[in-house]
Amino acid sequence: EVQLVESGGGLVQAGGSLRLSCAASGFTFDDYAIGWFRQAPGKEREGVSAISSSDNSTIYADSVKGRFTISSDNAKNTVYLQMNSLKPEDTAVYYCAVNRYGFRDYDLAIYEYDYWGQGTQVTVSS
Repeated sequence: EVQLVESGGGLVQAGGSLRLSCAASGFTFDDYAIGWFRQAPGKEREGVSAISSSDNSTIYADSVKGRFTISSDNAKNTVYLQMNSLKPEDTAVYYCAVNRYGFRDYDLAIYEYDYWGQGTQVTVSS
């Protein structure tokens, strides 16, 4: 059974930092991507970043480029999202997900992610 468990969310002041973790288990896809997505109240879920399992290629949404960094620790089957210079508009529930079809370097391709974690709340106060 595929399981994704997010952690690391919380309340932080604007300009602060948080590191989210996504612990993945229960799958043996050959070439896949792990992505981070977020959903703010009243808004659609949007892509934040993704990383390739094969070569650690990454992609970021324009809104987080230069502030967020995605990385993976294959030994721990964990993907991280380091979030710096946080803004109130980053407030959302953050989810990680698996794209078993592989990494897309041109699009966060939310429609291809079919295994999701339960989410972790990130709140940035002004």
